[in-house]
Amino acid sequence: MPDFSTIGFLDILPFIAIGFAAQLVDGALGMAFGVISNTLLLSLGVPPAAASAGVHMVESFTTAASGISHAAHKNVDWRLFSRLVIPGVIGGILGAYVLTQVHADVARPVVLAYLTAIGLYLLWRGIKYPPTDRKPKVIEPLGLVGGFLDAAGGGGWGPVVTSNLLVQGANPRKVIGTVSTAEFFLTVTISATFIATLGLEAVTVATIGLLLGGVMAAPAGAVVAKRVPTKGLLVMVGVILTLTSLYGIYRAIT
Repeated sequence: MPDFSTIGFLDILPFIAIGFAAQLVDGALGMAFGVISNTLLLSLGVPPAAASAGVHMVESFTTAASGISHAAHKNVDWRLFSRLVIPGVIGGILGAYVLTQVHADVARPVVLAYLTAIGLYLLWRGIKYPPTDRKPKVIEPLGLVGGFLDAAGGGGWGPVVTSNLLVQGANPRKVIGTVSTAEFFLTVTISATFIATLGLEAVTVATIGLLLGGVMAAPAGAVVAKRVPTKGLLVMVGVILTLTSLYGIYRAIT
């Protein structure tokens, strides 16, 4: 763990900005904190293991703040929450275990290609066909897979779970609030695994900066999710998911 007494405000400011921007998107769209934070941290030279560990530790706090905000704004479907959270935690535990056995980079390009296709579909659906709410039918398996991919692939709970629930026709505002709230329990599980394996080495300047920025942005994201029209949310989800997934594919194959 670094000596924080020697770190100046300018050293930590870029990570605060990254945390704020990533959580604003995640709180409003129900996805992308992990993807955006990991991508930007790696581009700033943070080692992959430290970036992944730091992001998951920060998400334990940002998802708590975001979940409370979404609950206060009545964005959470508690029945959907109860069906997602337990399979998600189980998937997170399994994914954390697999990560110690198999390198996740093998599956990552395939997952990102799938998410790109989902993003393009949601973008098209949002522009051409104003959605009508339907009850999603596939929930528990989705939580299991989303939790597994989030732990094993360094991100995926929001993109996988949120996008698939939206494809099934669920209400975007309720989906975003519910998925963000359930993510708290998932990130705590994954973070405990990282701390057990990496110890305090997982706490870096990037971790503290992401935490400060993310917690500051969490309440604003919930307000955006409540006030932006359904069609606008679908379009934004499609754009963010497509762009971040395409960039991830580019990084994976170059």
